[in-house]
Amino acid sequence: MDAELTIVIPAKNEVAMLPKLLESLCRQDYAGMSATRVLVADAGSTDGTVEVALGFRDRLKVEVVPGGLPSVGRNAGARLATTKYVLFLDADVELPEPTLVRRALWRMERRGLHLATTNIACREGGFFDDLLYAGSNLMQRVGSLTKPFATGMFMLFDREAFWRLGGFNERALFAEDYLLSKGVARIRFRIVRGRVLTTNRRFQKLGHGKMVWMFFKTMLHSWDDGYFLEDQGYWGEVG
Repeated sequence: MDAELTIVIPAKNEVAMLPKLLESLCRQDYAGMSATRVLVADAGSTDGTVEVALGFRDRLKVEVVPGGLPSVGRNAGARLATTKYVLFLDADVELPEPTLVRRALWRMERRGLHLATTNIACREGGFFDDLLYAGSNLMQRVGSLTKPFATGMFMLFDREAFWRLGGFNERALFAEDYLLSKGVARIRFRIVRGRVLTTNRRFQKLGHGKMVWMFFKTMLHSWDDGYFLEDQGYWGEVG
């Protein structure tokens, strides 16, 4: 089967989390997975992330490429892609459902979509972590009635549509995934049934209240692209 998909994963010091993601990719029932390039865009990791990634080369077509901030890493991987579709995944997620990639690609092809995403759940979080991710999923669904909203945890793009939008804005200092996804036409966007699992480390470092406030401000500034080019303190505290 000819490759139709490239997977891009920006990473920095993800030696603990990246293996969970790569293992979950190995379990996907997508027939083309063995031919799918998995590009880990590394931003100068010093903890063995690169070595761990390359350790999966016997099961996945893993390559490590130079990265940077997530926008830079994602674009670097996308520039190397020649396939019809590009799937962007965060390094700290895993795909618990082995059918997710196959079903998402099927939906993209059947509906002629430009972007598909899925729901988010917390791997080992508490009540408030689960509540906030559930709220995020709800707002993603409600917000998509006016503008698509997808996070970098799982963004499956038609590659040509991705570049028509200019790719990820590398000057964006906050919510670069939302900034890009809101440019997709509503009829070309879908939320695929299922979920990816992530950690609660964003909440641990920033606090639940601040995360809610930052999310709320993002919604308030959804029509102000300049807002996303200003430093909102996110990477200084989470990075």
